[in-house]
Amino acid sequence: MKLIVGIGGVTNGGKTTLTNSLLKVLPNCCVIHQDDFFKPQDQIAVGEDGFKQWDVLESLDMEAMLNTVQAWLSNPQKFARAHGVSVWPEDTHILLLDGFLLYSYKPLVDLYSRRYFLTIPYEECKWRRSTRSYKVPDSPNLFDGHVWPMYQKYRREMEVDDVEVVYLDGMKSREELFQQVLEDIQNSLLNDS
Repeated sequence: MKLIVGIGGVTNGGKTTLTNSLLKVLPNCCVIHQDDFFKPQDQIAVGEDGFKQWDVLESLDMEAMLNTVQAWLSNPQKFARAHGVSVWPEDTHILLLDGFLLYSYKPLVDLYSRRYFLTIPYEECKWRRSTRSYKVPDSPNLFDGHVWPMYQKYRREMEVDDVEVVYLDGMKSREELFQQVLEDIQNSLLNDS
């Protein structure tokens, strides 16, 4: 059995923290981080808003990400070994996808077995973002002028496209979110076996 689980949502919502916690306990589990597919800085356009367009789908090499997912689908054992993951002697294989625009790229949307979407309020998101340091530092007003508006745009599009997700409250404790998603995945495995 193969299960592809998306952990998507708002920037600084807790996606990677949740993904890393699940990775430690799920059998035969691999992860693909969408952040690993950003195009080089010189290929990121400057938008009408005056900001480099890091928070748009075009800033990512989604074809390469899809190819990576397809490589896992074709042979999860080989993929796991190539990525240093110990393969347990059972037939269940899980792939976690972690990213902020997971449900905006149509060729990937139907591949998910489960889709989660972390949300946090604007003020909390802005505060969390301000405490992070990025390879390319945020310019002044980037959050209000680009990051938050792009999050709202892509979330609206996801909802208009009727992408089914389980919304997660990113204000809950890490442990609470972890337990909720772990139990849901485990139930999904039991029901599909």
